[in-house]
Amino acid sequence: MNPYLPVKPMNIRSIPAVSPVQPGIIPYRLPDHTQLPDSDDNFVKNFQEHPQSLILTTSLEPVLARIHPDGDYCIGQDSGLYWKYSEAKEYEVEAPDWFYVPGVPPLLENQLRRSYVLWQEKIPPLIAIEMVSGTGREEKDNTPYRANRQGKRIQKAGKFWVYEQGVGIRYYAIFNGFKGTLEMYHLIDQRYQRMHANARNHYPIPELGVELGMLHDTHTPPLPWLRWWDGEGHLLLTGNERAVEERRARKQAEALAIEARRARQQERLAREQAETLAIEERQGRKQAEALAIEERQGRKQAEALAIEERQAREQERLAREQAEVLAIEERQAREQAEVSVIEARQAREQERLGREQERQQKEKFAAYLRTLGVDPEAL
Repeated sequence: MNPYLPVKPMNIRSIPAVSPVQPGIIPYRLPDHTQLPDSDDNFVKNFQEHPQSLILTTSLEPVLARIHPDGDYCIGQDSGLYWKYSEAKEYEVEAPDWFYVPGVPPLLENQLRRSYVLWQEKIPPLIAIEMVSGTGREEKDNTPYRANRQGKRIQKAGKFWVYEQGVGIRYYAIFNGFKGTLEMYHLIDQRYQRMHANARNHYPIPELGVELGMLHDTHTPPLPWLRWWDGEGHLLLTGNERAVEERRARKQAEALAIEARRARQQERLAREQAETLAIEERQGRKQAEALAIEERQGRKQAEALAIEERQAREQERLAREQAEVLAIEERQAREQAEVSVIEARQAREQERLGREQERQQKEKFAAYLRTLGVDPEAL
């Protein structure tokens, strides 16, 4: 089975909750983290462990904050991992240099953990990292745990066997900072399978959406450090690096703001210069317009005088025409009066002629009657 085929994202909380090695039926209460030693009196074996653990923790914190918005996870750094308690009241413990456990509360009964007790917590770590200080045999020791019938240990288990069989840690990394090597193991069917790095020389952990790999610093010679990358190959920054990036981003933003202010100032100066030129142009146009207005006013005054002269001549002409019209009207009135007199005489003459004509007709009729022997006056 190839452990490096694409892995379907899984719920972090689906990690097996019970160690493969059962503690057995014990008629007494098992000790918790407050009753077990929190130190095996071993000192840290190299100076890289502490800063390396800080790098691993602080760079992964933003990822864990997204995965665990409730804060239910814990990280151990050279802390005791109790994985078995026997009938002989013997406990088995390892102290991984760095390990991460999902789905557990950050505090136990409002107390900080003194160690991680598997039979109390039930959830094994998702990943453990060991930093080689010696030959590397200790980190790869696959010696199985053995006990007699009374439950007393007769063979101490090797670290590799404990993480694989005793605890069931899904991912196990062995980092040798002296040689610059990194080995990664994936638990498949209760057996560790050696992982192969991807094209970026990283080891993907799909459950976290991150990759583990090595990055060399700028020392001479360069020193290797374990680092996290996201699924697209972007380096996850430590807390200090994020602070530096934030300061750099703020400085860059400030520089951009200064440039923007300078640009706005230059733009404002350019606008002011353009406005000054526009004002000067307007003033020039106004002066030209004022001269043109004066010229127009001079022409208008001359035109007004000419108009007044024309109006005076026109008024004089109109007066003459009115006088002529009055004279014509007087003549027309006299002529009309004469016509009226003539018409009255004509009407009287016509009336006289009508009476004369009527008299003549009467006389002719009377003469006719007399010829007939009729006296017209007797009628």
